[in-house]
Order: sequence, then C-alpha cells, then structure tokens
Amino acid sequence: MISLLEAQRAGLFRRAHFLPNIVAGAIVGVVALPLSMAFAIASGARPEHGLYTAIIAGLFVSVFGGTRFQIAGPTGAFVAILAGITAKYGVDGLQVASFMAGLILLAMGMARMGGVIRFIPAPVILGFTAGIGVIIWVGQWKYFFGLPDVDAVHFHERVWKLLQVFPQLHVPTMLIGLASLAVAVGAGRIPALKRVPGPLLAMAAAGAAQAAFSFDGVATIGSAFGGIPQQLPSFAMPAVSAERIVELVGPAFAIAMLGAIESLLSAVVADGMAGTRHDSNQELIGQGLANLAAPLFGGFAATGAIARTATNIRNGATGPLAGLVHVATLVLVIVALAPLVTDVPLAALAAILFVVAWNMSEMPHFARMVRRAPRADVAILLITFALTVLVDLVVAVNIGVILATLQFVRRMSGSVEVMQLTGEQINHELGGDGPAVLPQGVLVYAIDGPFFFGAVENFERALLVTHTVPQVLVLRLKRVPFMDITGLQALEEVIQKMQSRHVRVILCEANARVMQKLQATELTQLVGTDGYFDTLDAALEHCRHADSSHSRRQS
Repeated sequence: MISLLEAQRAGLFRRAHFLPNIVAGAIVGVVALPLSMAFAIASGARPEHGLYTAIIAGLFVSVFGGTRFQIAGPTGAFVAILAGITAKYGVDGLQVASFMAGLILLAMGMARMGGVIRFIPAPVILGFTAGIGVIIWVGQWKYFFGLPDVDAVHFHERVWKLLQVFPQLHVPTMLIGLASLAVAVGAGRIPALKRVPGPLLAMAAAGAAQAAFSFDGVATIGSAFGGIPQQLPSFAMPAVSAERIVELVGPAFAIAMLGAIESLLSAVVADGMAGTRHDSNQELIGQGLANLAAPLFGGFAATGAIARTATNIRNGATGPLAGLVHVATLVLVIVALAPLVTDVPLAALAAILFVVAWNMSEMPHFARMVRRAPRADVAILLITFALTVLVDLVVAVNIGVILATLQFVRRMSGSVEVMQLTGEQINHELGGDGPAVLPQGVLVYAIDGPFFFGAVENFERALLVTHTVPQVLVLRLKRVPFMDITGLQALEEVIQKMQSRHVRVILCEANARVMQKLQATELTQLVGTDGYFDTLDAALEHCRHADSSHSRRQS
C-alpha cells in the first residue's frame, strides 16, 4: 500500500488534511460521473461498466499507486482501442484483454521499466493523442446529431457514410447536444457556476429537460440501456480460454502500453502541479493491479486520468484520501441516485466527449508545433497523427517511435567527430607540456562522441580514406563515453586493415567502461602489449623512443 504508507509518513492523515481531501475527492467524483459513463458508451460497453471501472480502478490506484494524487478510471485515450476490441470480441473479450493488460503492467513495474516510458518523444505523444481526439469526435456524431447507424470498419469509410446520412439528423437531439455543449463549455465563465463541473451541469440540465418535456426520438440512457442498476458491482470471472488469450495478446499489449504512457504522463503533470516526485515503477504496479481487479467486478481497462488528477490537485487534495473519497462518491451515486440518470440524453454525453476530444487533441499546441518544430519532427508528428486516425493506434505509436529513433540516431551520428590532431593542438591542450611537432610518421586522431553503429561511417571515412600512410596511428578515446558492438567491430576492422598496411595502431585514454569492452573483445590483445597507454603524452613518448631507437639502428 505504497501511496497510503507514503502519505502516512508525510503526516497527510492528520485532522488538518481531512476537509481539503474530502472536498477535492467529492468534486472529482462528481466530475468522474458523466465522464465514466460517456467513455463506457463510446467504448461499446454499458454506462454502469464505466462507473464500476472508476470505482475499482480508482480504489486500487489510490492505495497501491506511485503518486499521492492519481485519479484512475476510464479515459478518452482508450476509446479508440477499446471500441474496436468490443466490436470484435464483445464486452467479455474487452474484460479479458483488460485483465491481461493488468498482468503486463504489473510485470513492467516489477521489471522497473517505468523510466523507459519517459523516452517516447513529444511529437509521437502529441500525434497519437490528437488522432484519438479526432476519432472520439467523429465517433460521437451519431449520438450528438441523432444519426442512424452506419456500417464501416475504417475511419475514412465511417466519415463518408456519416456525411451521406447527415440529412437524416434528428433536430431535437442535435439541439440538446448543442445546448449541452454550450453549458459544458460556458458554465465555468459564469461566476455563480464556476465551482460546478461543466460536464455534470450539462448532463443534469439535459436530463432535467428530457424528463420535463419527453422529446420524441431522443435517445437516453434509459431507452438505450434500460438505466443503471442500483447495486454495487459483484465478482464475476470473465470467460477465459487459451484460444481467446492468443487472440487478445495484441490488444492487451496495446492497452498496457497506452495505459502506461497515460498514467505516467498524468503522474508527471501531478508532480509539476504539486511539487512532488512520483515512483514510476510503483505507479505501473498500481495500474497493473487496478486493471487486474476492474474486469473481475464488471469494469474494463483503466489508467490515470490527467484531467481528473489535475482537478483533484486544484481543489486542495494533499494525499490519496481524496482518491478514496472520489470512489465513495461514485458508490453513493450508484446506490442512491442511479434512477435519476435514466433520462440523461446520449447527446449530452456526446457533447461532453466533444469537449474531451478538443482538450485531448491540443490543437493550439499541435498547430504551434507544425509551425515551429524542425521539419523531421513535424513529419513524425503528422505521420503518427495520420496513422492513428486512418490505420491503428498501435501501428501509429510503433512507427512514430521507430521514426523518432532513426531521426535521433541520424542526429547523434552527425555529432560524432573524428579529428586529426596536430602537434600544436596537442601542445596547446596540454598547457605547453606537449610536443610542438609530432614524431615523424605518427598521426593522431581523436574520436569525440559516442562510438556506436551510427558513427561508424564517419570513423571509417576519416581513417581509411587518408592520402598518407603513417608508420604509427594513435587513436585517442578520451571523449568517447561508450562503444557498442558495431563500433567495436569497426575499430577492429580498422586496426586489422592498418596492420595489413604495416601501420602500427596505438589506443589511449579510454575510460573504464570503454576499456572493459576493449578487453572483453580482445582489442587490447590485437594492438599488443605496447599498443595501449593511459595518456596521450605517454603514447607519444613511446613513439619518440621507438623512433629514436629505429634511427640509431639505421645509423
């Protein structure tokens, strides 16, 4: 119970912290109510499944997570993936995939992979989150405008068919949607309503209007799902088989990776707002346990919710007690207030998701990055965005990360320099104690930067395409922080080619890690007992003595 223990050590369960956390938790619970139902419906599940997810996952993350403030539950980031899983495998398949994702997240946390997620580049993250925002927005046209169902697998087909049936929109449904959107966006600008969450106000107003006027043809939670059961979730094991596990391995990994990214991004946001420091590995463990437990009690995949976590902090939360109060608030809603949700129009929930989609897309930030970022980063951003929308989120993230990695390697390889040093340069660096002129027949090359596979071409071009054949080639490794196996193999090939041309190779000034690799790959044996020196000065002194001895023998 890492979060609770850490909060206990920090004194966050003293009486002075009770009221701020209770208030913050109650507000977040109210905010989570419409969002949990909306995300569940958008994912192809029933609205109560979203509430069960928020309750169970919220409880486990508040107790076992790696940050004090995290609020977990269904999120918009999952909608694109979960809707596809539900459409193909049903809700049972969604729950099995969520359970498997929990195992993967738990294994990632125990393997201490939390820090790795931080290295996903910003263009990739912005590209897929903006793409998810567009998918959510288009996915809610049906409910917002009261359009008939369309049969389409791919995004572009769905957009085209929705545009074709657009003349069949249901006017009362659209008007409720527009009014709900106006309330959700504009309520915060009215001083008297500033403390009331816009999504809740939109849902309540639309539900009250529908209950009072009973607009014909307007789909509601009651007409579409028969309302919400007025009972707490009960334990039920999803149907699991070996065949289903094999089928769902890919979707489970997709859920796990996206859940890890989303929850750790949320934890980073919480750190920035509250001045704390989260434990990324423990956060993955907490998220793994949450995704193991939620499907056993009628829920599905969950992760840290950035918006709800930020709301939690802004309203005075200081510890995990607020997360527990958020869970208690949702339990109270199900037990006591479930019948009131029956008349809520689906158009109102679609309007709420329109706002979520806009916030997720970060369009101002997206446009700013397109205008200002380097062209390679813009290309990665646009490719990731396009693949998310038109192909698949998992494909988009994989391709985006691969392209970003290749771009990083290209930039790193360009930063590695192989320079020929003159006697004057060496003398200046050594403060006048070095040779003003190098011994005859000696060339000194310095490698500056990590010597990895991307830098091999620069190295070989600088050394092997030389117009002079020296008697001794000194390779200075002082500014080489590390070598990979490709770099070591390239160095071995250069040494062998130089030796075949009767050129002696001397290595010097390698750090401890590089020296260990030189010994492990037997490169120190290849250059001989007098082929490595700890300092450049010692290597050059050895060359001078060797040259003097050679001159005396000739005379």
